[in-house]
Amino acid sequence: MGQDDCRADQRSFAMLLTICCLVTFGCYFAVSMRLPVVPLYASGLGVSTSLIGVINAAFYLMAGLLAIPSGMLSDLFGRKRLAVSGALILLAGMLLLVFARSFFHLAVIYLLLGVGIAAFGPTMMSWVSEISPATHLGRAYGWYTTALFCGLGMGPAAGGTLGDAFGYQTVFLAGAALSAFNIYAVQRFLPAPGRDAVTVKTDETWRSNAVGMLTNRPLIGCWLVTFGANIIGGVFFSYLPLLAHDRGLDAGQIGMVFLLQSVSNAISRIPFGALSDRLGRRKHQALVGVLLASLSIAGFVFARTFFHFLLAALCLGMSLAIAFTSIGALIAETTEHRFRGLAMGGYNSFIYFGLMAGSIGLGPVIESVGFAYGFMLAGAINLFFVAFFVWSMSGTFQNEPRNSN
Repeated sequence: MGQDDCRADQRSFAMLLTICCLVTFGCYFAVSMRLPVVPLYASGLGVSTSLIGVINAAFYLMAGLLAIPSGMLSDLFGRKRLAVSGALILLAGMLLLVFARSFFHLAVIYLLLGVGIAAFGPTMMSWVSEISPATHLGRAYGWYTTALFCGLGMGPAAGGTLGDAFGYQTVFLAGAALSAFNIYAVQRFLPAPGRDAVTVKTDETWRSNAVGMLTNRPLIGCWLVTFGANIIGGVFFSYLPLLAHDRGLDAGQIGMVFLLQSVSNAISRIPFGALSDRLGRRKHQALVGVLLASLSIAGFVFARTFFHFLLAALCLGMSLAIAFTSIGALIAETTEHRFRGLAMGGYNSFIYFGLMAGSIGLGPVIESVGFAYGFMLAGAINLFFVAFFVWSMSGTFQNEPRNSN
């Protein structure tokens, strides 16, 4: 291949990755506007702390259960179809939040939102792995997850500010309007499936692939350490608003804490993704990140002022960035191209199951013995999965190629 062809391929890769990043940012920005608002909205309706955790867990449960089937469907029927379907479901969920008046309403709506994100998230992650050269996987996931976490960070900041100024239901309407625009963007700008994007796979092929997945030790290790780290995330997203509110922060300040965590997470992924490609030591980078995540969650236990909360959020965001840029690339490297959707679906499932476990599992602990024990326990549980990850990666990728570009 000549230099002109190489440059053309690089331009095509950059353009496709940019499209993916923009539509992903739009989706997560719109949907995450609800994050600092719904716990406070639910509390105003008389919902208890533990039941607020159940509401968040409903979202994570549905997203986790459906991420693998959605990934498989995207392998079979194409990425664009699943992405558009997911975006439509998310729009419906944001609109329905306007009419929620009880715990039951909120829980059912969060189940629906989980269906939507399960269809959208694994599809886009699989698409990134398909368009990215092997030497640029770390950077591609760095940019992609930067867009995702900028959306997750800026959305709550905007939602908290808007909720303070105009009320909680205005936040839900604004999120729905932005979701509608994002559907147009996905439909208009996301490329249609190529000629080999939709293929027919026999039952025997899928059965043999499932067996292969269950015996792929590095892949299982990546999935499980993802689960452990996201227990920490589940505690943060579900209970940080309540902890911060108890210590004197208002909704706007809570939104800013979410913003700093997500933006530091996002921005850090670009340099750490490039470092992952250059050094070729993804498993070591992932290990450092997940260990730091366990330490970072403890920072919120000692936070007493707005500045303390911001500092703890900064540390947590950076530690997750260090870990997950490498974990995403490791998963792509351990699976065949044609089953990438299934692998990324599993990755997303363990993200959401971890978030669910942190949200619903730590709720009763926090309600009975306080925030400090709940946050510290989340970090301790993560260490168990870190140990399994170390074992699963032992003897693998000892001579990972380095990219000198």
